[in-house]
Amino acid sequence: MSNTKALPGQHGHAGEICRSTAIDLAARMKARELSPVEVTEAFIHRTEALEPQLHSFSLLTFETARQRAREAERRILAGDDLGPLAGVPVGVKDLLHMKGFPTSFGSVPFRDRVVAVDDPVVELTLAGGAIPIGKTNSPEFGFSSVGHNPAFPTTTNPWDTSLTPGGSSSGSGSAVASGQVPIALGTDRAGSIRIPSAHCGIFGFKPSAGRVPVDARADAMSQAGPMTRTVADAALMMNAIARYDPRDRQSLPDAGIDWLAAIEGDLEGLVVGYSSDFGYAPVDPAVTRIVDRSVTVFERDLGCTVETFEAPWPDPWDAFLTLCAFGLDLRQVRELVEEHGHEMSPHLVDVVRRRMVDEDFTNAEMIRRKVWAGMVDLTQKFDLLVTPTVAVPPFPVHYQGPERINGRIVRPMEWIPFTFPVNMCGMPAASVPAGWTDNGLPVGMQIIGRRLDDARVLRACATFESAAPWHHRWPPVGVAAQA
Repeated sequence: MSNTKALPGQHGHAGEICRSTAIDLAARMKARELSPVEVTEAFIHRTEALEPQLHSFSLLTFETARQRAREAERRILAGDDLGPLAGVPVGVKDLLHMKGFPTSFGSVPFRDRVVAVDDPVVELTLAGGAIPIGKTNSPEFGFSSVGHNPAFPTTTNPWDTSLTPGGSSSGSGSAVASGQVPIALGTDRAGSIRIPSAHCGIFGFKPSAGRVPVDARADAMSQAGPMTRTVADAALMMNAIARYDPRDRQSLPDAGIDWLAAIEGDLEGLVVGYSSDFGYAPVDPAVTRIVDRSVTVFERDLGCTVETFEAPWPDPWDAFLTLCAFGLDLRQVRELVEEHGHEMSPHLVDVVRRRMVDEDFTNAEMIRRKVWAGMVDLTQKFDLLVTPTVAVPPFPVHYQGPERINGRIVRPMEWIPFTFPVNMCGMPAASVPAGWTDNGLPVGMQIIGRRLDDARVLRACATFESAAPWHHRWPPVGVAAQA
C-alpha cells in the first residue's frame, strides 16, 4: 500500500500472506501495513495454482475481487471504516445468491442463471468489507454430504485429493483448508458446514436458527455460517453477518453481541455431556479413539466435568429426509426432474420422485418433536453436548458414503448421524478439529449448545482451541503451494 512500511516476512510474499488469519490480515490492512490489492492478488495466485487439483470453486470472480480490492485500498487510505472484514478474501457457497453472477446450485439447468440480488448473508459479508474470490462448489441443491455434482468438476480434499472433502459446503471447506481463502460462507441443513469442516480439518459454525439471516426460500432447518481456520476468524465473521433481516422469517433481533469479546473467558465449572455414538450410531474406531481422547481436554485442562449420555430418541434419519422434501417446492422440482432428470444427480431424482402421503409428513413432525424434547432435556442437564462430528474419516470421491462402518452394513447417509438432529431443533453447533488419523486424515468433534446460546458454543470452541491448537497444521496440497 502506498506510503506504508512492509511487515517483516510478509510484504510481497504470497505464501506468508495466505498463511495469515483473517484477523491478522484485516488488522494489517487497517494499519496500512498490507494492501488489499496485494492480499487479493496473493489469494488469486494461490487459487490459480490449486484449482486444477481441488476444484473448490464453481465460479471464479477475480476481476470483481480486484475492483473491490482497489476500492478498499482507496477508502482505507481515505480513513474510512470498511467493516470488520475489510479487504479479507472470502469464498461464497454456490447455493447463495451473489448479485450479478450465476447461482448454479451445482445443477446443469441453473449453471448460467445470473441472479439480480444478494442473499442477506452475502450482502452482509460484502458490506463488512470482504472481497469475493469466487463461488464455492456444492453438490446439487445441497442434497448430499460430499463434493460432486453433475455441473462442475468434483471438489477434492486437500489432505488427500482422492478423497471427498465432505459437503454440502464442500468447496468452502476445501478452499479454506488449502488457503485459497482465509474465510468462507457455508450453509447447513443436515451438517453441511460441520461435515466438510471435520473432513478438511478446519473450524465450522452453524449458528442458532435465525441468528444469521438466510433468504426466504431456505427451509426452516437450513442456516448459514462461517468456515474458517480459527475460532476467532469465525467470530470476526459473526460480527459482520449476525444481524436481523426481515427477509428471513426466523430472523432474530440484533443481540448486540461483540462476538470477538464473547469468545474470551473460561469454561470453569461447566458440565459437558459426551456421547460417542448417540447409543445407536455405528462409528469408525479411529474416530471414536480420537474424539474420546480429545474430549478429555475439557476435564483435564479446562475445568469442566464430563459425563456420558445416550440420545433419548431413535435414529430420526427417515423423518429428517421427509422434512427436507417438505421444505422443497415439490411441484416445481418434479417439473424440473421431468425435463432435466437425465442430467441431474440420481439420488436427488429418487428423493423428488418418491411419493409420500400426509401421514409421512405428520409422522416426521412427531419425530422432530421427540428429538426437540430430548435435546432440550439434554441441554438442561448439560451446559454443552459433545459428539464426533461425523462417524468416519474422509472416504473416496464419487461415493455418497461408505458401505460399512465398524463392520456394520450401513445406508449411504448413515455416516452423518450426529449433525442433522441439531438442525431439527435449530440449536447452535460447531465442528472443531479433534485430531488426525494414523494416515494423516482429519477428524472433527462437534460441540452443541442450548438454543440461542451461540456465544457459549464459540467460547467453548475457542477455549478448546487454546488447549489443543490446530491451525498450524496444513494439508499436503497447502504445504506444496506455500512457496
